[in-house]
Amino acid sequence: MKKIPQIPARLNKKIGQAMHDYSMFEDGDRVLVALSGGVDSLVLVCLLKLWQKKAPITFELQALHIDHGFWKNQNEGRSPAITIGTQLGRYSIELLVEDEWQEEQERSCYLCSRNRRSQLFDFAKDHGYNKIAFGHHKDDLIETFMINAIYSGNISTMLPKQELFKQTLSLVRPMCYLEKIDVVEIAGIFDLYPVENNCPLSANTRREKVRSLLANLYATEDGAKSSLFAALSNVRTNYLL
Repeated sequence: MKKIPQIPARLNKKIGQAMHDYSMFEDGDRVLVALSGGVDSLVLVCLLKLWQKKAPITFELQALHIDHGFWKNQNEGRSPAITIGTQLGRYSIELLVEDEWQEEQERSCYLCSRNRRSQLFDFAKDHGYNKIAFGHHKDDLIETFMINAIYSGNISTMLPKQELFKQTLSLVRPMCYLEKIDVVEIAGIFDLYPVENNCPLSANTRREKVRSLLANLYATEDGAKSSLFAALSNVRTNYLL
């Protein structure tokens, strides 16, 4: 088994600050990590494994992947138990894989996302987990804000910490102060690589469109990303309709 590597202090500080600002973890927590197979969630579970060893509190950690089965339709497709599990196994991180809920309705991004989220909630409840950790980062929060404003006509985004079901379950996003470029840097340190996304709808989503729009904005306006992120906690309601 490989030793959990250390990460640069400047990135470690961002993670610790987010955890502190939003009181994400407490002694005795049972934390379920939603693992998609993308580089973000892979980095998150390795970071939490690192913090589990050095934090002044104790908490349990379990990685869970909801398998949509897209890999079965690919030539030489390999199950997530191999493509994801092998990477995590190097750091003594156990991976659980659950088949997705079956639906008779035609597949859509909305339905798939809703069912996956509900399945995670049910698994956490049935197995006694009080926290679910997601690998969303700063860029994700800004993109979600833009998606909601453009397509749904509301001002909202994902919260760094969200209490649900009468505070019996919390959703936490420890990487909310990290940018995507930071996550990629950490992935290199841990020698992690994303698993191919074989979803037939993945190449043409609203998030991809907004990501492209924002990339163009960032390329022409210095400081735009920092200003947009700051705006998420600086809402002047007196100047809204």
